[in-house]
Amino acid sequence: MTLDQAARQLDMSKSNLSRIENAQIGIKPRDVRAALALYQVTGADAEALIEIARGAQQRGWWQNYGDVLPEWFEFYVGLEAEASSIRTYEAESVPGLLQTEDYARAMYVLTAGEAEVDRKVSARIQRQDVLHRDPPASLSAVINEAVLVRPVGGAKVMAEQLGQLVDLAQLPNVSVQVLPFSAGGHPAMTTPYVIVSFADAPDESIVYLENLTNGQALEEPDHVAGYSIVHENLRSLALDEERSLDRLREASRNMK
Repeated sequence: MTLDQAARQLDMSKSNLSRIENAQIGIKPRDVRAALALYQVTGADAEALIEIARGAQQRGWWQNYGDVLPEWFEFYVGLEAEASSIRTYEAESVPGLLQTEDYARAMYVLTAGEAEVDRKVSARIQRQDVLHRDPPASLSAVINEAVLVRPVGGAKVMAEQLGQLVDLAQLPNVSVQVLPFSAGGHPAMTTPYVIVSFADAPDESIVYLENLTNGQALEEPDHVAGYSIVHENLRSLALDEERSLDRLREASRNMK
């Protein structure tokens, strides 16, 4: 049975199954049961493996937030935590990895209501450890200029957020570029995206797309290549890092 065939039968992505098989991420006992059924392993052998899965399952920190993170987003956070590089474009909001607590809280209230908002914010802030671990993931973020002038949470919250963007943009592993209004039309006008890459599997990058109720991981090489080209185009249209930093500082001053 090929990886493609098994992944389809198990209702998971090829990348997810591959990373499970290579011990790069854990596997839930229920998924072990499904795999054993697919591979026709039964009886005492099956029960022994399920018991091993229960005892040896390595929990990522995000699994402690299973009550507030949808399963489809848990999958993405697991990939993000293992990433060596992350490339993203955001049209309407500051990327989650760069948000302050107050900005994140305002975003959740606006888009999902106030239920469990503190735990959701806590999970978002913990995701940011990927930029500060040793070694840190690299981040290339292109942000629409509109993000800088939309006062999410009010002027005070936004001023603090812009100040944090200025600080984070000066980290050696973080690149923040502002796509100015003057750039006109561009190839990502209809879709924000994230491209996640891994040090141990540079040819297995994943494109992640999200809407209000679901997320989608694209792993076919043509999809990844297409979004990678779009990202480079956006970087060329955007202000360079130095001028972007000046624009962030200007926006921060204007918001106070």
